[in-house]
Order: sequence, then structure tokens, then C-alpha cells
Amino acid sequence: MPASCPICEIAANVRAKRERRKDARPGELLAAALELFVEKGFAATRAEEVAKRAGVSKGTLFLYFSSKEELFKAVVRENISGRFTEWNAEFDNFQGSSADMLRYSIRAWWERIGSTKASGITKLMMSEAGNFPELAAFYQHEVIQPGNDLLRRVLQRGVVSGEFEPLDLKYGVYVVLAPMLFLAMWKHSLGSCGAAGMEIDPDHYITVQTDTILRGLAKHPAPASTNLGPVGP
Repeated sequence: MPASCPICEIAANVRAKRERRKDARPGELLAAALELFVEKGFAATRAEEVAKRAGVSKGTLFLYFSSKEELFKAVVRENISGRFTEWNAEFDNFQGSSADMLRYSIRAWWERIGSTKASGITKLMMSEAGNFPELAAFYQHEVIQPGNDLLRRVLQRGVVSGEFEPLDLKYGVYVVLAPMLFLAMWKHSLGSCGAAGMEIDPDHYITVQTDTILRGLAKHPAPASTNLGPVGP
């Protein structure tokens, strides 16, 4: 049996480390891009800044992503839109009332998106969409529409089961989205300043908002008849 070659073993270890490093690069680039897009916005973020933060060259970045726009799309898919299949499966398998489902949906959104850096993408799109119509169309197709569709399913479930009053589902979705979007915007604006009097406890905020929404959605009993018959002497 041939004796092992120390130099060969070292070379093999170096090659293995390089391969592992190469496999990790897309994830490192996406993490760096997310941080910079949230910190600076899309327009102000330069590709070389992303590469530097990820510890690679600008040329390496473009080996994986053909443009800054494609990098942004990959960030959105990695952190938000790529998870809608999982979230719809949760809807299909949920056991419980529609009120419980709505509570779960809002809290799950906060834990998985709202409380993370990914919620900064919402603020970025609201402020810069007008300057980047292609990205706005992409975000509409991959995030807004699937998100609205999922919330519409939750509300429709409650209407069909008789838990919720019938409502215009298109605009009912925005009743649920509005407080969620406010919390995300607050987190990445006034909430990041630490100004006295501007504190919001996300857990308590979500509880109050969800309770208020559910009281409005709840099916109300039909009013008792007031027909007491003819009134006369």
C-alpha cells in the first residue's frame, strides 16, 4: 500500500476548502446584498459594495448574478417569495378556526419576515418602485399578488365557515395588511431611531390589531325581530 503523501493531502484539503467556499458564495452574496439594500436602498447600493462585504471580487459577483437587478430578484426570492409554497401548504394543513388561522398568519409573518432584515425590502419597494418599474412589476408578481392571494384564502375560509361576515375580499385583504405594513415601515424608520415616545412593542401591537380586526370580521347574530304586531287601543 503506497505511503500517504503529506503534500498531496494538503493540496486535497485546500481544493476541498475552495469548493466549499465556492458553494457558499451565492448565499454570502445574497446576505450581503440584503443588508446593503435595506441600509442604503436599491439605487444607492453598488455591486462592488456587495462584493466587498461578501469578501469576493466584483467579477465573482457577476459570475453568479448578471446584474444588480437580478441580484435584487434573487434576494427577494431567497427571503420572501420562495417561501409561498411552504406557506400555502401550511394553510392546506391548518387545523383550527379561521380566527386562529388569521392570528397565526399575522404572527408567523412577523416572526419570519417582519422582525427580520427582509422586512426592509417592503420599505425599499414603497420608496423606490416608481423609479424601477421592472422591479416593481417583479415584486407585484412574486410577492404582493401571492401574499394577497394567501390572505384572501384565509378570509374566504372564515366567510365560508360562517365565522366571518361576508366582505369584499379584495379590499378586506388590505384591512389585514395595513397594520402589518405599518409595523414593517416603523421598524425601518422611526423605530430604528430609538426616539423617546416612539417605542412600539411588536407583540402587544399585533395582539391589539388582530383582536380589533377579528371583532370587525366576526359573524354577528341576526337582530331579534321587533315586530310586535299591530299597535292599537
